[in-house]
Amino acid sequence: MKLFSVPLHYLSLFALAIASSSAFASGPSIDLTSHWVGYAALSIFVSAYVLVMAEEFTHLRKSKPVVLAAGLIWALIAMVYIDQGDSHSAEQAVRHNILEYAELMLFLLVAMTYINAMDERKVFEALRSWLVRKGFSYRQLYWLTGLLAFFISPVADNLTTALLMCAVLLAVGAGNHKFIAVGCINIVVAANAGGAFSPFGDITTLMVWQKGIVEFWTFFLLFIPSVVNWVIPAFLMSLVVPGGSPEPSNEVIAMKRGAKRIVFLFLLTITTAVSFHNFLHLPPMLGMMTGLAFLQFLGYYLKKTHHKEGRSERGSADADEQRIGDLAVPFDVFNKVARAEWDTLLFFFGVVVCVGGLGFIGYLELASHVMYEQWGPTTANIFVGIASAIVDNIPVMFAVLTMNPDMSTGQWLLVTLTAGVGGSLLSIGSAAGVALMGQARGSYTFFSHLKWTPAIALGYAASIGCHMWLNASTF
Repeated sequence: MKLFSVPLHYLSLFALAIASSSAFASGPSIDLTSHWVGYAALSIFVSAYVLVMAEEFTHLRKSKPVVLAAGLIWALIAMVYIDQGDSHSAEQAVRHNILEYAELMLFLLVAMTYINAMDERKVFEALRSWLVRKGFSYRQLYWLTGLLAFFISPVADNLTTALLMCAVLLAVGAGNHKFIAVGCINIVVAANAGGAFSPFGDITTLMVWQKGIVEFWTFFLLFIPSVVNWVIPAFLMSLVVPGGSPEPSNEVIAMKRGAKRIVFLFLLTITTAVSFHNFLHLPPMLGMMTGLAFLQFLGYYLKKTHHKEGRSERGSADADEQRIGDLAVPFDVFNKVARAEWDTLLFFFGVVVCVGGLGFIGYLELASHVMYEQWGPTTANIFVGIASAIVDNIPVMFAVLTMNPDMSTGQWLLVTLTAGVGGSLLSIGSAAGVALMGQARGSYTFFSHLKWTPAIALGYAASIGCHMWLNASTF
C-alpha cells in the first residue's frame, strides 16, 4: 500500500519506464507515444497501480488489477500493429517479457518454497522461543532483534525476517507500546538495510545480479554503507528504549525432524545458484531449480520415514502434545510450493508484462532522457530511493534496468543501495513495514514511524556518502 499523495507526474514517469530490457533494446517499430493507444495504455496502468496502492483499504489483492491491465495494454498494441500489417512484432516483444519474468519467478518460487519448508519444520518458531527464554533486557532485545534482522534478511526475505523478529518483540514486550513501536521501526530499517548488500537479500538486488550488471561478490562492497544505514537511526532510537527487563518465558519449541537438513540444503542451493552463474555462465534460476530437487528428495525421504517422526523429536510433555497435530501429516514438498506468495509472483508478472507494453510503445526512452541525461545519474539514483518509499521498489528498479543507462559499477551499486533502503523512510515503503503495522497493530503505526523519518533519512544520506567515499574507485 502506498500514499495517494505522490505527484502524478512522478508516478507517470515510473509507470512509463517499467519494461523488459529486451523490449527496450529492440525499440518500438511504431511510435505510439502521441497516439490514443499510448495514452489509453498509460491510463490503464496508472489506474491499476492506484488500486495496488489502495490494497490495504479495498482488500483487493495487488496482482488482480495489474494482470488485467497487462492483457488490455498488449491487446491495444496488437490491434494497432495488425492494422498496420505487422502481426509478429508485438508477439515477439511479449515473449521476451515473459522469458525475463520466468527467470525471476522460478528463482523466487524456489526461495519461497525453502522458507515455507523451514517455517513448517518450526525453524523460526524455535529461534523465537529461544530468544524469549533467555531473559534479555529491553535494550539487549532491541539491539539483538535489529542485528538478527540485518543478518537474516540477506538470506531470507525481509518480510519473513521482520515478522519473526516482531513476534519476539510482541512476546516479551506485551503492553509496552513504546518499546514495541521503536523496536519495530528498528527491525524494518535493519531488514531493508541487510537485504541491500546481498544478491539474494532483495528483489532489486536479485534483478541486478541476474542481469549480469554487477558480479556476485561486488554487491558486498555495500556492506559497510548498509551497516551505516541501519546503525545511525538505530542508535538515535535506542536513546528512548526503556530500561529494565521483561518477564522471561519458559516456552520451549523444538524443531521438527529434518529442519537442520533443510537449512543446510537451502545454503547448498544458494551455492549452486551462484556457481551456475559464475562458473558455468548459466542463469541463477537453473541453479535454484536444481536446489529444489535437493529438497524434493529430502521430502521423499522424510515422507517414507514418517513413522520415525515422533521418536526423533524431543521436548517437554506439553510440547509433545502440541505437536500431535503436526505429526499426523507427513512432510510434502508440494504443499510448500503451493504456499508460495502467488499473489506476489503474479504481481511481478503484471508489472513486467503490463508496463513492458509501455516501454514498447516508446515512453521508456522519454523517461530515460529526463532522469539520466537531464538530472544526471547520481541525482536520478538518489531519487530512485526516495521514490521507492512511495512506489514499490520493484517497479522502480525495473524502470532503471529497462532504461539501462550507461553507468559505472559504482552508480549501479548506488541505485541498488537506494532502491533497497529507501523504503525504510516510510512504514508503507516496504513489505516489512506494511506487515508489521498489521502484526503490531496499535503500537507500530504510520505516524509512529514517521516521527523517526528524519533519523532514518540521516542514515539514508550517510550510507550514500559512505558508499561514494569507500567505493570511489568503482565510479
